[in-house]
Amino acid sequence: MGTSSRTSSTDSAASGSGPSGLPTSGPAAGSDAAADPPAPAPDPAPACAPGPAAAAAFRSEHDLLGDRDVPADAYYGIHTLRAVENFPITGTPISVYPELITALASVKQAAALAHRDLGLLDARKADAVIAACEEIRDGKLHDAFVVDVIQGGAGTSTNMNANEVVANRALELLGLAKGDYRHLHPLEDVNLGQSTNDVYPTAVKIALDLTARRLLDALAVLRDAFAAKAEEFADVLKMGRTQLQDAVPMTLGQEFATYAVMVEEDRKRLGEACALIREINLGGTAIGTGLNAHPGYAALASRHLRDITGLPLVVADDLVEATQDAGAFVQLSGVLKRIAVKLSKTCNDLRLLSCGPRAGFAEINLPPVQAGSSIMPGKVNPVVPEVVNQIAYEVIGNDMAVTMAAEAGQLQLNAFEPVIAHSLLKSLTHLRAGCLTLAERCVRGITANRDHLARLVDHSIGLVTALNPYIGYEQATAVAKEALETGRGVRELVLEKGLLTEERLREVLHPDNLARPHAAARAAAAAGQTLRAAAPAEGCAAAPHAAG
Repeated sequence: MGTSSRTSSTDSAASGSGPSGLPTSGPAAGSDAAADPPAPAPDPAPACAPGPAAAAAFRSEHDLLGDRDVPADAYYGIHTLRAVENFPITGTPISVYPELITALASVKQAAALAHRDLGLLDARKADAVIAACEEIRDGKLHDAFVVDVIQGGAGTSTNMNANEVVANRALELLGLAKGDYRHLHPLEDVNLGQSTNDVYPTAVKIALDLTARRLLDALAVLRDAFAAKAEEFADVLKMGRTQLQDAVPMTLGQEFATYAVMVEEDRKRLGEACALIREINLGGTAIGTGLNAHPGYAALASRHLRDITGLPLVVADDLVEATQDAGAFVQLSGVLKRIAVKLSKTCNDLRLLSCGPRAGFAEINLPPVQAGSSIMPGKVNPVVPEVVNQIAYEVIGNDMAVTMAAEAGQLQLNAFEPVIAHSLLKSLTHLRAGCLTLAERCVRGITANRDHLARLVDHSIGLVTALNPYIGYEQATAVAKEALETGRGVRELVLEKGLLTEERLREVLHPDNLARPHAAARAAAAAGQTLRAAAPAEGCAAAPHAAG
């Protein structure tokens, strides 16, 4: 791939590129619609956009389709240029996911280290490639990764973008010009012994693992926020509900403790799913047979990759299977959907329990964070739970996209991993943001309307359930019916009818007995076990006599 540099101001239009060097979309020059030329596609990479004085400086690159002009200052090359032209889909470049760019650089660095160790890549070239990859892993040049997150070709455009950026930065480090591929080539050197079909899924799995760790941390923050509220509300009695009808008493602390437990359960399931995506197919090359890779490359490259990433990555036992199987992605997506569904249910509860303030449940108060209406003064809405609901809906939709893309793979390769990667990374990223927002902007500021909750318990028909063992189901039913018809309280009617003494009724309806009916029994059992453990066994007591 030879290069040349020129500065003709007409070259941009002739090559179909905008002033930034990235291609424009729209009708071709000379067509009827060309009177109003389309705006050039924005260049997401400042490093790729030369200043006004050099705006027309280009280098010429070659691929199987012919020659194209690439901005002289661009770190990407001809393959990336064509991909930007071919896939103007979302307008979102892959650099929106920094973990993916870091993962790609990690794979390229591991490959260069392995090939240097094997004597297949000249040490001078390898060292330049390794240095370039380390810069990218440190956050540099991410703006040069400009291909769209959704693309055809099973991720080939992403791999080509990585190859070209690494190669051109390595050339600079060697004191050479970008595009001088005679000395270091994106495909011959940076992509040596590799295929998109093992590089891309490996990088995606690393990116997912790194991103999932951030979600795990966010879930822990949310869990702790709910747990703190559970402790704060441990003594607040309220009515539990089933099918939105009064059921039996519980504490508000128990209600919030449930949310903490659910979040922790989801953290564990996410950790299990992450373990599955650490199985990689690096070294399988095109279809898993390892064609064009050194026999020792897979083990050596994966060892270097473990050292670089700090992740316990393992090479799959069967690389042909691993190259076509998207099952780990489906598993992870299912867990993310589970998290989303349960978070959404929790947010539904928060919205319902706080509805009011005068004409609803009004059991809790969510912290006001913004005005709720442009027409209704004083209105405050549960906007934080609402945004988490919407994140959940998105994640559930993303799961369907992952499912269909995984199912659509044919024979030895799944060509639809770009939309799988985009969907999963988006779900992980948004769920993390949602968990942190919910914890910090909502849960930590929740307060309880204690007096209101106490009144609801006192006037609830559900209290009669606790009286069943003492006055019988028939009597309890009669009390419930009369209370409902007259509006009188259960306590009042039970005393009036002489069904229980006031002292006994107070004991039965004590908050601890209502919300934690077995706590005393468990405490007594635990105390008994402690006493039994402390007392010497009969055989031990008799031992001294036996010895004498």
